[in-house]
Amino acid sequence: MKIPMRLIKYALVLILMANSVAEEYNPVDMATVVNNNNKFALELYAQLKTDDNLVFSPYCISTVMAMTYAGANANTANQIAQTLHFSDHNLHENFQKLQVNFQQFNLELHIANALWGQQGHNFLTDFKNKLKNYYQSELQEIDFTTNYEHAHNKINSWVEEKTTIKKLIKPGIIQQLTRLILVNAIHFKGQWITPFKSSTPAPFWLNAKHNIEVAMMKQKGYFSYVSNDTVQILELPYVGDISMLVILPKKSLAKVESLLDKRLNNWLSHLRSQQVRVYLPKFKINANFELAKILSSMGMKDAFDNRADFSGIDGTKKLYLSAVIHQAFIEINEKGTEAAAATGAVFNTRGITPAIPKFKADHPFIFFIRHNPSNSILFMGRVVNPNS
Repeated sequence: MKIPMRLIKYALVLILMANSVAEEYNPVDMATVVNNNNKFALELYAQLKTDDNLVFSPYCISTVMAMTYAGANANTANQIAQTLHFSDHNLHENFQKLQVNFQQFNLELHIANALWGQQGHNFLTDFKNKLKNYYQSELQEIDFTTNYEHAHNKINSWVEEKTTIKKLIKPGIIQQLTRLILVNAIHFKGQWITPFKSSTPAPFWLNAKHNIEVAMMKQKGYFSYVSNDTVQILELPYVGDISMLVILPKKSLAKVESLLDKRLNNWLSHLRSQQVRVYLPKFKINANFELAKILSSMGMKDAFDNRADFSGIDGTKKLYLSAVIHQAFIEINEKGTEAAAATGAVFNTRGITPAIPKFKADHPFIFFIRHNPSNSILFMGRVVNPNS
């Protein structure tokens, strides 16, 4: 029987509102972009702290912010660069190379970008060329001024086509003064190399005193694994070159989260292949965020008010970033992973080790989906209640 493929899907959207070609390949440059993107991912994760489940796509956010950065100038550009950890050295070229790198491997991973601009608005040729050459995004004209109440339908149809996410942009987000929308979408179908054979009811501990019954998947096999005084980490590979990394705290989830930016790379460097008994709950997560205030608090203050300078887009200083919307969904089951995410930014983020280690995710944990050849974090999150 053919095993059904599972999906990971992401979309990222930016909407602009008015207030009245690649160089020689350099792997070091691309590695720098990946490291900086991952650094931003961990910093944004820390800002999204909540007592609930969480999932988001840092790669999508970084990509669309890079598209926005192509039109930013002066202090606005500096703040975006500092917040997202962008480097001026071949930034757009290396985002392009990273996307090409994803597509070189035998992966069910597809990335698409799109650009919708106000019909008749004077967008600068240099800006349009950057998005076309580096992000494969052609300008599509749309009439926000007279048809703003229905313009979201066209954008939402594109997002749904690429990711199956419905109604990313809600009515009222696009206004008469909207001038530009940038979209990034990622679609990944993930099938475990070694599927889980079954799941059985088992307790999941929400805290030291309370547990719930969940569907716990289990298997025994050889996986990359590490255990130290703070965490157990397990790498579950998909067919292709993408893996899920599960970080299971031995201490509190909050303690491990506070150590991620300092310890994660060191922890991962000690992963070694060995036989492990794996217990992982099936789970689904839906998440919605408005990221404007978070990105502003992280350093992008000017982009969201009348100090914004996006003159690299249309030659004026009338454009500003008014909102950032992110939606995400993920499902993990015996065969693989199904997930979706969409982000919109609007201009107007235990135990003693036995002979065979037991990795039993029966209490809150952190997860990543990582593209292994580039080390890029495609999305990340946490599970505090698999039944939520």
